[in-house]
Amino acid sequence: MNPTQFDAKQIVGAAKAGGFKGIIVVAKHHDGLCLWPTKTTDHNISQSPWRNGKGDMIKEYQLACDALGLKLGIYCSPWDRNNANYGKPEYLEIYRNQLKELYANYGPLFTSWHDGANGGNGYYGGAREVRNIDRTTYYDWENTWAITRKMQPNAVLFGDVGPDTRWVGNEMGHAGETCWATYTPVAPDEGRKPANGYVKSELGTEGTRNGKYWIPAECDVPLRPGWFYHAAQDPQVKTSAELLDLYFQSVGRGAALDLGLSPDKRGLLADQDVASLKRFGDLLKQIFAVNLAQGAELKASNIRGNNRATYGPQFLLDKDRYSYWATDDQITKPELILTLSGQKTFNIIQLRENIKLGQRIEAVAIDIMDAKGEWKEIGTATSIGSNRLIRLNENVTAKKVRLRITGSPVCIALSDFGLFKEPEHLRAPEIVRAKSGIVTITSAYRKSPVHYTLDGSEPVLSSPVYTKPFLLAKGGTIKARNLSAGLWGDIVTKIFGIGKMDWKVLGTSDASHPEYAIDEDEKTNWNTLSPELIKDLPCEVAVDMGKEELIKAFTYLPRQDHIDEGLIGQYLVSISDDGVNWREARRGDFHNIEANPVQQLIILDQPVKARYFKFSALKINNGKGISVAELGVVTVL
Repeated sequence: MNPTQFDAKQIVGAAKAGGFKGIIVVAKHHDGLCLWPTKTTDHNISQSPWRNGKGDMIKEYQLACDALGLKLGIYCSPWDRNNANYGKPEYLEIYRNQLKELYANYGPLFTSWHDGANGGNGYYGGAREVRNIDRTTYYDWENTWAITRKMQPNAVLFGDVGPDTRWVGNEMGHAGETCWATYTPVAPDEGRKPANGYVKSELGTEGTRNGKYWIPAECDVPLRPGWFYHAAQDPQVKTSAELLDLYFQSVGRGAALDLGLSPDKRGLLADQDVASLKRFGDLLKQIFAVNLAQGAELKASNIRGNNRATYGPQFLLDKDRYSYWATDDQITKPELILTLSGQKTFNIIQLRENIKLGQRIEAVAIDIMDAKGEWKEIGTATSIGSNRLIRLNENVTAKKVRLRITGSPVCIALSDFGLFKEPEHLRAPEIVRAKSGIVTITSAYRKSPVHYTLDGSEPVLSSPVYTKPFLLAKGGTIKARNLSAGLWGDIVTKIFGIGKMDWKVLGTSDASHPEYAIDEDEKTNWNTLSPELIKDLPCEVAVDMGKEELIKAFTYLPRQDHIDEGLIGQYLVSISDDGVNWREARRGDFHNIEANPVQQLIILDQPVKARYFKFSALKINNGKGISVAELGVVTVL
């Protein structure tokens, strides 16, 4: 571990430019390497050549946060694939001592982050083996988290089921369209206590109406396709438009957005990452710079106790998070009419409740008065809570706006109301390649031409204009966007392996359709799912590519229908010159694939020549059988 140019300020500064308020530093991941000079293990940064063994990466992050005005949080993985004592009672004391060091030496923390990583294969003190633990009891979370409460009383505890904030149930960065901050954890088995490492994704996404605990959701998602840096993924950094979509699907639904940043081997964020964050932050500033509702005349159908000075609707525009408009107890479906200071054009509506009084409102509708003097509904929403952003499909212009509370079990306590204008932009086109290797790009904007590139660079006005389908037999990276005078659309990126026109599945009459794994259609799946596991592991498919290729990587696309049955945890890829004699090319794990089912890139240590390859599933994470949307071969990285 020896990053050549590590600069905590560069990383923290990029996050700040993106509008983020805090940094959660990975002080120790599952590999067990501690990025501070700990006394608990020799597997720490002082044993590395970085800073001549005198470095402390956590301290540098702390100082960078202090200098740039961001809050600092810590993630210390409970699972340790290096420690010889993992799985034994002795490890718990080691882990707790690591937390104590971090809590004592790195200033006030805004969060202590704990995931559900709970054992598996590792190199425990040199013993390469699998160690499993009982996640409901091993870490003794109640007493472990008591250390946080004592040493960092203002730190929010994040875990799969809380206790302060909860995992949203996916690693795609979005909460449910309806998202309650209250949550009732569900025990994994009858009679067992809920514990970190267990969450029902549908409950994490939506929460529990009238749940037992106040545990808002946190939405985690990487800026890149995965959580770690790979140069081959440089073209796949999420664009500012994609980040904005995620913002509306997380922050805009009352949850927090936790974006994973991946420094490269230099110890820096790549230029693409920094640029995307900057554009995203600038976009947020532009959108929320002016509340177009300011200066409006407000008329409420009811004010609690007719006490305007305490509960009037004017508090919706005063920028005080906890002042609020309230109604009498029996009035649960009030209306509010805003007469704006003039004709205003907007496409975003913001609502906030005073969450000190709970999450009350269940449904709202927004209307505008049209040119005929009639009310026209333009948007609706369900749960409100700490923040709700209603994003309209098109701009609307109006002088009068009406808010209707259409569902609430009790009187309301609404804190804020806002109208904002998102700058006009063009949605990304769609790129599809057929098995023949023919690429088609489609767009909803006929008047704005699609420009594209094949070298991973961003399309500009001088880039080729798409006019008709074209052949991409050898694969590559396609980027495309609509461009017109003064209006640059969102970018779409697709990375394709070599074309599959001549590919064939070797000798099978399998009714599960293994040919679907090479048909270039993400909507079809090869699967062997059944009530019982029909095929013994490994489940595998062998493919004849028709000719020898110089292979640099393989790709595996999990099923894309948001169902986790059949997802593969461990794999083996083999190659052959004759389809009979096979040699291993790569084996490994697909980590977090249920939560982040994106295309997996299996990069080889060295390019290999072969005509045949075989993909074998060694472990199924869930279900009786496997499911594969697409397999591919990459010859250009």
